[in-house]
Amino acid sequence: MTMCLAMATAAATESATQPATSDASGYTTKRTGTAHDFEYFTGGWTIQQHRLKARGVGSTEWENFPATLCMSPYLGGMITVDELYVPTKGWAGLTLRTFNLAKHQWSIYWINSTDGEMGAPVVGGFDGNRGEFYGEDDDDGHPVKVRFRWNKIDHDHARWEQAFSYDDRTWETNWTADFIRADTAAVCVDGRPKR
Repeated sequence: MTMCLAMATAAATESATQPATSDASGYTTKRTGTAHDFEYFTGGWTIQQHRLKARGVGSTEWENFPATLCMSPYLGGMITVDELYVPTKGWAGLTLRTFNLAKHQWSIYWINSTDGEMGAPVVGGFDGNRGEFYGEDDDDGHPVKVRFRWNKIDHDHARWEQAFSYDDRTWETNWTADFIRADTAAVCVDGRPKR
């Protein structure tokens, strides 16, 4: 096992066993980045997903499941599209990222195959290898603030985290994903995960 993989695995275990709430400071829709922030993500990835079984109720039970993701850039990297396939859950999802040249800011949209609706975006960018993106959404009828965090661990490993704030003071991390770069030809067909 490589050192980077060991660090990613340790981070996933630590995140899944620590309390899910923390200070909600840092919320901003002013964070900026560059049009090259997501270039590293091009190609195929295998992912270990860790999702909180119940959100917003203080749960500490997590479920783990695998996924495959294939990402393609468009318009010189200003647009990226990736499809996530989760074979054990029977669903897929699509992420659309758009870079606003005037604001130097990314907007990230999620579409789930279970309803086909495009969710509200989170906006932001990267500072070095760490990206933060914030927005507002609805979780089962409750307004929430949303935070995505990206960490580029190295060329072949990345980590994503999603957290909600129900009270504008604390964050509950409810979903994390540990990415390992895969052989794109082995996991993707025409830019989409193999089924």
